[in-house]
Amino acid sequence: MTNRQWENSCGTPTPGGGNVRSVVTVTSPRWRLLAAATVPWFASVSEKVGSFLFKTLFFAQAVTCGHGMESQRPTKLEFTVQMTWESCADRVRAALDGKPGVKSVSVDVGKEQVLVESALASAEVQALIESTGRRAVLKGIGGSERDLGAAVAMMAGVGPIQGVVRFLQLSEERCLIDGTIDGLQPGPHGLHVHALGDLTRDCSSCGEHYNPHGRQHGSPEDSERHVGDLGNVVAGPDGRATFRLEDSQLKVWDVIGRSLVVDAQEDDLGRGGHPLSKHTGNSGERLACGIIARSAGLFENPKRICACDGITLWEERDRPIAGPGRSKANAETPAAHL
Repeated sequence: MTNRQWENSCGTPTPGGGNVRSVVTVTSPRWRLLAAATVPWFASVSEKVGSFLFKTLFFAQAVTCGHGMESQRPTKLEFTVQMTWESCADRVRAALDGKPGVKSVSVDVGKEQVLVESALASAEVQALIESTGRRAVLKGIGGSERDLGAAVAMMAGVGPIQGVVRFLQLSEERCLIDGTIDGLQPGPHGLHVHALGDLTRDCSSCGEHYNPHGRQHGSPEDSERHVGDLGNVVAGPDGRATFRLEDSQLKVWDVIGRSLVVDAQEDDLGRGGHPLSKHTGNSGERLACGIIARSAGLFENPKRICACDGITLWEERDRPIAGPGRSKANAETPAAHL
């Protein structure tokens, strides 16, 4: 075997931003042929492996920068589902039974009611039901034991961004936050409860993070944090962030009347070294917000028509949360006052 030399230098860019070049010095004709065939293959494989590792690291980082208190505790979800025949119920049961995260399913065709006990986010359960071709509306949410209050924030903001986030007080110590926000840029976004329920100047009038104890900003797992610090939610490639979190400091009765805000950037959880890190997490501008209002728990919402604008349950299912598109299609239909 004759002299061969491999070294790293400037050459093929790697996913991490550096450069790699394989240098081969040979004197034997046979080794020259082998090197000519091997070097391009080695460089190609190295680049592909490096790219794969880089992408894996990116997505792992995107996951870990989300909330560290993802909830696996089952809750009960009450849906109204358009059903006429028992065959409809059979399809709904088949879509839910045995799915990971689904503990039990109860279907009542006469009441058009589906009760699901699940550790999945409500949007994920609704998607499973609607995969059968039935439309579904979430009417109530509750814990396995008597819950201590429920609330909801209807999020709206810049461009197409909108969402619904629900709060359920499972116990004196644990609050469940279950939500879906659409229209975000892929990646992590800071999520915070703000002190004021004031949308007169959109999200800019919501005040600062809800911080009754006068502490510095931090991670949801930190004892030293704002009560309103909920960490990050991560939007996928489709711009949707679906999350189901638990928090030990947030109490439903303390946040009703305040606001929930999602930000443009990742919350650095107070660890970024930026002047705003200990204040806001340096998570950028406020993209969307909504006032946190009391909502129905399990079996507490018998209404089929919204008293405020006469929108029926199924009309509401297919219309925007708010705005011109929500108004009644038929102006001659009398509004209900229930």
